[in-house]
Amino acid sequence: MAFLISFDIDGTLEFGDPPGGITVEMVRKAKELGFLIGSCSDRFPSAQRALWEKHGIEYDFVAAKHMLDDVKARLEADRYLHIGDRETDREVAQRAGFDFLWDNEAPNEPWLAWRDGH
Repeated sequence: MAFLISFDIDGTLEFGDPPGGITVEMVRKAKELGFLIGSCSDRFPSAQRALWEKHGIEYDFVAAKHMLDDVKARLEADRYLHIGDRETDREVAQRAGFDFLWDNEAPNEPWLAWRDGH
């Protein structure tokens, strides 16, 4: 089974501005376990790529936040998740057919249970 996690950057990832609670280690762990990972943010895609590369994280996609539905059309997965810190993140995720987690719900890595069928 394939799982995809889209991260907002600012207020969500530890290297965002402001920093969020999702650590680089958490993202790396998801990637190592086979999750498709990337970001959908208000930042330009080139700036998103630069951040991933600066932190040495192999990503599968970057997109402008309003293009989350395009990510779903391009990458096949059994389950899609977007993690963010603003109401806009939740709305965009729902419109695109993604599950959504608030940034403060994510530090316990609930997506890891997906691998066990939960």
